[in-house]
Amino acid sequence: MEQRIGPNIQPLQGAAVDPAAVPGITGPRPAEPAKPEPSDAVSSEAASDAATKEEQEPSNKHEPAEPDEPEAPPTPEDPPAPEGAPVFEASDRRAKIVADHKGVRLTLDDQEAEFRWDEIGAVETESPRFGKRFTITVHTPDRRWYPLEIEAKSRSDFAEFEADLDKVLDAYFEEAEEAQESAS
Repeated sequence: MEQRIGPNIQPLQGAAVDPAAVPGITGPRPAEPAKPEPSDAVSSEAASDAATKEEQEPSNKHEPAEPDEPEAPPTPEDPPAPEGAPVFEASDRRAKIVADHKGVRLTLDDQEAEFRWDEIGAVETESPRFGKRFTITVHTPDRRWYPLEIEAKSRSDFAEFEADLDKVLDAYFEEAEEAQESAS
């Protein structure tokens, strides 16, 4: 008689095999169409042939085509930046940071994170003792942080980065805090 050595593992059923088994992950499966009987098959083929002929023939009607939905006038998502408003931009071959009146946008390769000023708890900068990687970390109120390293051309760029970022933070970050306090 043969005996197995090791744990007795039963095959998995449900979500491990079919993700549709978990409600809410995927939509319901479409109902399978009823199989047409031979007489229905001929009539449905004739109807589909007639529909394709109507689509292919140009219509002689001179009525203007009506769009399905009326076009809404374009609405700007964010107000334009005030004239002379401070903007901080820094980038290297992989990473980019932009801080302006909209908020802070971090980009690394093809990944992007955008934070409005009311979503930011703190912005931290760090310059290494050695090397040329300037680190900017955006902290959110829910205790998450998003660091981004920018490789500077030289270490003298760090002071310029700090000064430019401070101007933007002074202009917009305090305004967001004041707006939150007045709303409370």
